Amino acid sequence: MFKIRTSKYRHVFCDAPKQESCHTGFRLSTVTGDQQYIKASSKYFAVALFGGGGVVYVGRHDRPGRFIPGSTPTLHGHHGAILDFEWNPFDDSMLATASEDTTIKIWSIPDDWEPIGEKGASKAGSDITESMVDLVGHAKKVNLLRFHPTASNVLASTSSDYTVKLWDVEAAQELTTFDEMQDLCQDIVWDYKGDNYATACKDKRVRFVDARTSKVTAMIEQAHDGTKGVKVVYMGESGKVLTTGHSRGSGREVKIWDLKNLAEPIHKEKIDTAAGVLMPMYDADTNVIYLCGKGDGNIRTCEFEDKKPYFHRLGDGFRSTTALKGVCSVPKRGLDIMKCESARLLKVTNESGIQPLSFFVPRKSDAFQPDIFPNTSSDQPAHSADEWWLGSSKGPELESLNPATRGANQNGVAKKKFHSAATLMSNLKKAETHIKYLEEKLDAADVSYDKWGYKLSPQKPRKTPGSPI
Repeated sequence: MFKIRTSKYRHVFCDAPKQESCHTGFRLSTVTGDQQYIKASSKYFAVALFGGGGVVYVGRHDRPGRFIPGSTPTLHGHHGAILDFEWNPFDDSMLATASEDTTIKIWSIPDDWEPIGEKGASKAGSDITESMVDLVGHAKKVNLLRFHPTASNVLASTSSDYTVKLWDVEAAQELTTFDEMQDLCQDIVWDYKGDNYATACKDKRVRFVDARTSKVTAMIEQAHDGTKGVKVVYMGESGKVLTTGHSRGSGREVKIWDLKNLAEPIHKEKIDTAAGVLMPMYDADTNVIYLCGKGDGNIRTCEFEDKKPYFHRLGDGFRSTTALKGVCSVPKRGLDIMKCESARLLKVTNESGIQPLSFFVPRKSDAFQPDIFPNTSSDQPAHSADEWWLGSSKGPELESLNPATRGANQNGVAKKKFHSAATLMSNLKKAETHIKYLEEKLDAADVSYDKWGYKLSPQKPRKTPGSPI
């Protein structure tokens, strides 16, 4: 008997954004590579600008308007073009940037950062030029960055030297290096708990790597037959992986694989015959997949289900004649939950700047809808970098999206606030001035005391996984 499949997200829709809600005036650097060209935290987004010196514009979601070159404040400090960037999932103000100059820089965006005013006009201000941490170790340009999904301040990077490096940002040191790739890495993703990561390479292989030991645990020998870039997504805790690529006949396709048996995909779906790389934006909370193709105007909405046939197409998604150059998703904490905004994608275009595409689930009630907004990853890490490195395995800390209870009963580890070298030097000078003032007061009162002294203890070597504590 024929049965229509039901889904809470079957009728999800997205209207074309109004011009006043867009971010315009950019000349973006989107010439080479298969990067997303834009990344977002729940408060900010970042895009690389065309030109030398590695310039990045950091904008606020709530401040759309027109960027004016030479007037609007930007972030810069690299000696080469910036190829990728990544926001810390546990700190909306921490941005990592990867450059052609082989370095990775960690930046902190000030709390009062406002390059565009409330009325959409550019505001004068100081550029951000002082990074907090510099990570040096790659021999060639750094192409991709991915923060760890559950551990605090752990970052993965890929380079044209065919290596993947893991970094402890807090200690500013390298954790481990994976060097078994034979070609350029086109994508890297963490699994749900961050115990493993997957890399998609130009040699058509998808490697699954133990993050702590840097050993390959499984491999897809040929994910797709075509020569275009391959993208990978872990489907939550289901034990399944989704890949996008091209067939031998240059048709775009989606494949779903079972990690227990990677010999053949368990499902294959033909999408179309366009040439652009297909970038999947996966919402692990709702299992909805937004398929975004470079050069396309349309964004398709699909749904994953952990049983046959695994892949279901939803409604019309978003249709447009404006070509997409890059795209990213905004974390759930940055959405308008009470208006049933289930997802927001930032679409990079040539002519219309950056367009925020809000996807809504139609509901008549104005109350919080727990059935379409399950608990989501919070801004609290589940464990520290040291705990994770020594074997701790935890899923993300979850929180409710209900505005009435958001942030309650969080059990993650404490987050540390980073400061730039300039800020630390300024604070040190203030402290030294105050200490000198107090010492003069004590001297005037003829009070004996011990002078301040400073002694730096040597850094302890990091324990390796499995070593005695």
